[in-house]
Amino acid sequence: MTSPLRLLVNGVPVETPVPPSERLLDTLRWRLGLRGTKEGCRTGACGACTVLIGGHPRLSCLTLSHQVGEEPILTVEGLESDPVGRAVMDVFVAEAALQCGYCTPGFVVALTGLLKEHPGASESSLLEGLQGNLCRCTGYSSIRRAVTRLAEPAP
Repeated sequence: MTSPLRLLVNGVPVETPVPPSERLLDTLRWRLGLRGTKEGCRTGACGACTVLIGGHPRLSCLTLSHQVGEEPILTVEGLESDPVGRAVMDVFVAEAALQCGYCTPGFVVALTGLLKEHPGASESSLLEGLQGNLCRCTGYSSIRRAVTRLAEPAP
């Protein structure tokens, strides 16, 4: 049985019928067509499905859509118009902090949330905040370079 659900996703109000047990990951990808949020493990172990809910990084595979309530949701698609998100994306591109790109949206969204919660966070704090995000392709060197640049004070 589905019930209507109202969400604010990337600044846009949406309403869609959603079963009570549906994960936010599935609502975003299959009902709303926002495929940037990736399905990795579905157990909360990889971080590929990270979105911001109320400005805080959350794993959409472990969040039921009906649990979100009135909190705004920001996905990787919405980062283009977010100054912090745009800066994170630009640094990831500049440092080639991706290979296959599957994990990249989760890293970028998680870093955006961490930098919004803790402006001026240190490199070690950012790396610690990313411990739940996994990459199987890059060896993390380019991701670490991106994090180093993001932790540097603005000129």
